[in-house]
Amino acid sequence: MHRPVPYGKQWITEEDIRAVNEVLLSDFLTQGPKIREFEEAFAHYVGAQYAVAVSNGTAALHLAALALRIDEKTNVITTPITFAASANCVWFCGGNVFFADIHPQTFLIDLNKVRELIESKPKGFFKGLIVVDFSGMPVNLEEFRKLADENNLWIIEDACHAPGGYFVDSDGKKQFCGNGNFADLAVFSFHPVKHITTGEGGMITTNRKDLYEKLLLLRTHGITKDPSVMAENHGGWYYEMHTLGYNYRLTDIQAALGISQLKRADEGLEKRRRIALKYNQELNPLSDYLTLPLWFEGHAYHLYVIRVKNNLRPKLYNYLKEKNIFSQVHYIPLHFMPYYKKTLKELYPLPESEKYYRECLSIPIFPSLSEEDQDYVIDTIKSFFSSKC
Repeated sequence: MHRPVPYGKQWITEEDIRAVNEVLLSDFLTQGPKIREFEEAFAHYVGAQYAVAVSNGTAALHLAALALRIDEKTNVITTPITFAASANCVWFCGGNVFFADIHPQTFLIDLNKVRELIESKPKGFFKGLIVVDFSGMPVNLEEFRKLADENNLWIIEDACHAPGGYFVDSDGKKQFCGNGNFADLAVFSFHPVKHITTGEGGMITTNRKDLYEKLLLLRTHGITKDPSVMAENHGGWYYEMHTLGYNYRLTDIQAALGISQLKRADEGLEKRRRIALKYNQELNPLSDYLTLPLWFEGHAYHLYVIRVKNNLRPKLYNYLKEKNIFSQVHYIPLHFMPYYKKTLKELYPLPESEKYYRECLSIPIFPSLSEEDQDYVIDTIKSFFSSKC
């Protein structure tokens, strides 16, 4: 039996281990200098003015929603093909979620479906959009920004799958995910299967100073020690709570790992793209059975999602599992979830999302995937379909 091949896996090096050990032997395990260093390095990497490190990607989404003042009167549009947190952050604040269908080729939220949904409601009904760079494919935020400005909407970019990804704007310029040029806020996750890991962790990026300052306050219990904004000052020990905030801090231990990982982020990205290109080349002859993801230069390839035709997805999933290859389904549409069925104000068919769910399967892709293991995955998939010919 071949050794297990997961769909995703962290990439840890000796440099990472040394970076963490240095912090463990230092004076600060949390709230120390590594946090700011990581934030500045990450902001520079994506091209944003500001970055705020937090405890995980869900915390990043929650704080983004709070900073934009989502409340029970706020109606937000997002995609049903995403991890639950992308939409749950609206519910955390008491808001209401509405889903727009996906584009069948990119698997991203469909601009035209968003426009149709906006136009189906009274002017001003919607307050914001949460767009997701699903699987690493960047949303064309220039187009969404235009639609948002026409309707006075803010944008949160869920870029958890796409650090280093980019689209090309109408002027031919690369626009990197999370750079803040079009979205009000962008969020990233540092879960182990992501491009950059801190174990658990997240980041929010923005070019808006007002939102940056809100995020810093909300991240740490709503407490400040800044004399320039305090109502009183009793001495060097004094602090004030100005709003209801949370303990969503990242530790220096995690930040040190993130800094080390960030130094080879581009290397990991190129490895992912090479793996994706090989899949495209090797699996293309199976076009009677599979639809492969679009090849796009700016794609970050967090996931490599194939679509399996003829209702064969369950059989292929089980066959791969028998061969010690652990594929995954990303994602079950959120409007299928019992909580959402009970909570959504409107339930309606989302045919492209539902068809996608019946066919989608994520096969292994991660920087440390060996050529031998990728060949094994490819040969096993070919073997499955050869029996169908």
